Amino acid sequence: MKLHWQILIAILLAILVGIVTVPESAIYEIYDFIGTMFLNALKMVIVPLIMSSIISSMAGLNHGDSLGRLGLKTLAYYTMTSLLAILIGLTLVNITLPGIIDGRAAGDLLNLNTNSSEVASTLSQVEGRGSKDLVEIFVRMIPTNIVEAASEGQMLGLIFFSLLFGFFMGRVEGRRGEVLRDFWKGVAKTMVLITQFVLKFAPLGIFALIAKTVSATGFNAFEPMLVFLFTVIISLALHSFIVLPLLLKFVGGVSPVKQVVAMSPAMLMAFSTASSSATLPLTMQCIQKRAGVSRKTASFVLPLGATVNMDGTALYECVAAMFIAQAYGLELGFITQFTIVIVALLTSIGVAGIPAASLVAITVILGAIGLPLEAIGLLLVTDRILDMLRTSVNVFSDACGTVIIAKSEGETWVLSQESEVTGEVGE
Repeated sequence: MKLHWQILIAILLAILVGIVTVPESAIYEIYDFIGTMFLNALKMVIVPLIMSSIISSMAGLNHGDSLGRLGLKTLAYYTMTSLLAILIGLTLVNITLPGIIDGRAAGDLLNLNTNSSEVASTLSQVEGRGSKDLVEIFVRMIPTNIVEAASEGQMLGLIFFSLLFGFFMGRVEGRRGEVLRDFWKGVAKTMVLITQFVLKFAPLGIFALIAKTVSATGFNAFEPMLVFLFTVIISLALHSFIVLPLLLKFVGGVSPVKQVVAMSPAMLMAFSTASSSATLPLTMQCIQKRAGVSRKTASFVLPLGATVNMDGTALYECVAAMFIAQAYGLELGFITQFTIVIVALLTSIGVAGIPAASLVAITVILGAIGLPLEAIGLLLVTDRILDMLRTSVNVFSDACGTVIIAKSEGETWVLSQESEVTGEVGE
């Protein structure tokens, strides 16, 4: 049975079982134990997964003189669209306030047990004191001790070190460089496999976490979750149907409708698999055969995009972190929201292109701004459908970037009538 069907069944069973479970009973404690074990397993893979993914991605980008004109254009596009997506999500979540129900924080409805005052004290390092705190964010990006940063979960520093290490590792020539690159690629692949193994237990973990929540709160938890769900969906729609088409029209000079038609098979596969990596072969085929992009451009931009360009994921991470903060009754100032934007942008680079991997990245963001991880269990209720949607946005953004960059490289036939008829132009 596919994982998403397992998760759906687990959610339905958890609701039914949670209704008849008495809070603080022995069964309730079992739910708590299983849910905690699942969250611990997610936290276990954070540091090695993020570091190995970023290091291997940066090394691959730099290796073989890829950081030329094409590389700079690609990075500029991916950074811009991810930042725009995050800002859309941040704006909308500040308007809809999914973590606030009837004028008060939804923490009690969501069975969030950590005291808000305790959470607020942990936020004091990054919240609302002025420009010096903004500078401190960048100071924390350069750790004095990388091992200590890893042990304390200081992900900003780890991400910066990983970007730096990967960049210069790509410049090491000869056998030493090949050994280093092969090693980190192997670590990244291993961590993806471990993450996939952990996610095999997602139905059990989700069952326990949701059953515990329903047992303690009844159906009150679903109202804020529905607002959160629609906030993310509307944000993704704004990015997909307004921002990206405008870029295609005015930057790429091509028809957004033709682009959607050309990429529809890949987007449908992305929606069904929730994996940009699994969709990559079909995305490559669509962008070359149906859109007419040259193999040279497609083979560089798309694999890089499947690794580092995660518009939908970055948007979701930002909204999720803000939702959880609101549920705790915290009013996040500019400094903390800026931190969320930066960390969401950086962690989206290191998110593996596999289903539900963004849950790992969300733990990074929550840790960076001092929020407890217990609320991640709530996100699992809506994660599957949102995972499918944000993966489709990721793939569409990759394809739009490939078309825009191809046009900037002089490939005038892209999405032309000729390319649609022959499917061979630019090959």
